[in-house]
Amino acid sequence: MAADLRNAAAHSSVPCPPEASLKAATGDKILRDVFLGFIRIHVLHHAAEEPIFGQEMMEELERHGYEVSPGTIYPLLHSLEAAGLLRSRQELVDGRNRKYYRTTRAGNALLARLRSQVVELVHEVVPGRDSARPKALRRRTAD
Repeated sequence: MAADLRNAAAHSSVPCPPEASLKAATGDKILRDVFLGFIRIHVLHHAAEEPIFGQEMMEELERHGYEVSPGTIYPLLHSLEAAGLLRSRQELVDGRNRKYYRTTRAGNALLARLRSQVVELVHEVVPGRDSARPKALRRRTAD
């Protein structure tokens, strides 16, 4: 989506004032940051379910509409491991080393917290979802 917006802006014949370009660039950065957050949650979710590896996660994320390159997924996996949220092990597959990742206890704890926050966020920002929202959440946000 962000790439589509950039491509449309780049091929537009309408001159773009500098402040509009700055706003678009800022919007693109925020969109990228949000999507990277979604991708991190997605990675933690799958690593909690079973061992994962980079190429597999790129394919899984693509099924959900994310275009993730090796230059994004591998540093992301390494940073989650460095943060203590994932652990890895290498295995020889077809004559090549493949690094598999699983969540750690800290990764599972963070994922549990993120899941509840995602549920609350969806109920807050997706129209028509309030009726499915737990009563305690409806009361808290009604105040």
